[in-house]
Amino acid sequence: MTRRQVTRLADIAALAGVTPATVSRALSGHAQISPATRQKVLAIAHDHGFRINQTARNLRLGRTQAIGVVIPLGHPSAQRVSDPFYTALIGLLMEGLALRGHAMLLSTGAPEDAGWLDSLALSGRVDGIIVLCQSDQDARLREVARAYRPLIVWGEAMEGYCCVGTDNRAGGRLATEHLLAAGRRRIAYAGMTDIPELAARHAGYLAALAAAGVAPGPQIAVPLSFDPQGAQADMGAIDGTIDSVVAASDVIAMGVIRALAGSGRTVPDDVAVIGYDDVSLAAHVMPALTTVRQDLERAATIMLDLLFRRIDGEEAASVRLPPQLVVRQSG
Repeated sequence: MTRRQVTRLADIAALAGVTPATVSRALSGHAQISPATRQKVLAIAHDHGFRINQTARNLRLGRTQAIGVVIPLGHPSAQRVSDPFYTALIGLLMEGLALRGHAMLLSTGAPEDAGWLDSLALSGRVDGIIVLCQSDQDARLREVARAYRPLIVWGEAMEGYCCVGTDNRAGGRLATEHLLAAGRRRIAYAGMTDIPELAARHAGYLAALAAAGVAPGPQIAVPLSFDPQGAQADMGAIDGTIDSVVAASDVIAMGVIRALAGSGRTVPDDVAVIGYDDVSLAAHVMPALTTVRQDLERAATIMLDLLFRRIDGEEAASVRLPPQLVVRQSG
């Protein structure tokens, strides 16, 4: 029996019993194609030695098969690509893009350059953009999003662009209510409040205290690094009567714990500490960190789903995920 020649998408479609469009989507890893159909198409293509001309296909479709992921560095001391939160989220996004047959173009945005986002959006180098954290760039994000649709932002839900993030106000409230329930009453807040996500966490902290009739504690501007000398210097100026700290991130919480240890105070006996994020290190520091968990696996999946829907011309609304308190040893 003569072996059927396979040189076109239509040839694979005939053998698989699907449409050429389905074959194209299956070969490019489109999320809307079921695993069974994709496996069937790939098996036929492999069996017949079929290779899609990806360059010609991209030119025909006007696609690059690449997605830009950008971290705007409006707060360089607070936002570093090496931060375990960012590395975890970037890794999950990269894995998700690989499954869709797309590469990641990772970069940082320099806010002193007013066109840091416009230039990437108009470059023709990417099919869409994910921005990790609003930093102080909310106005720029709104402006670009008016004309550039395939844009997804990780952060606090804001008007003007599609955003995915945790309910940060609820997370700050969860952490504070946990400390109040444990009898803590001198509760400090550690972290910045001029980034939308962190401002919402601080608002949740204040709301929980107000509901309990407890006055806010001092705000601690600790460095967002593991530098023990810097953290110790900042903590040394803080009222020694505080009995607990709500930190705006796990990295901040770890800096606070080191500084407390350097000043002779123990965690959680003298001062309880709660972080935010639940990065991989949180369970392994001593004491293990009580924290508010952000489900990054689910977040990455949702961000990619919304982005590719927007690339295909569909509408996609913002999504807010629920936070989860993870109780360990520090608070």
